[in-house]
Amino acid sequence: MHRNRRSELESAGWRVGDAADFLRLTPEDAAFVELKLALAKHLRELRQQKGWTQSAVAERLGSSQSRVAKMEASDSTVSLDLMVRSLLALGATCAEVGQIIARAA
Repeated sequence: MHRNRRSELESAGWRVGDAADFLRLTPEDAAFVELKLALAKHLRELRQQKGWTQSAVAERLGSSQSRVAKMEASDSTVSLDLMVRSLLALGATCAEVGQIIARAA
């Protein structure tokens, strides 16, 4: 948001913030959300690079297509453990996963 517009809104009594402010997330919770989003994005990109469907990925992981869709959407029911294990099973290296985590921080 442009600084001028933000100033106008604040002077009119509005409170301006981001999603973390709106949801009242702690810095740790916000970092966790960003980490999950980054891992989910990489999972989707890796799948697309390889030309695989969500069903093909699910078969490789011994899971379901709907579960893969939830992983790619960073659904709250998907654990970080599952995301990392899935990335590794699809060919991501530990170094790649580490870079994703570092960039999300």
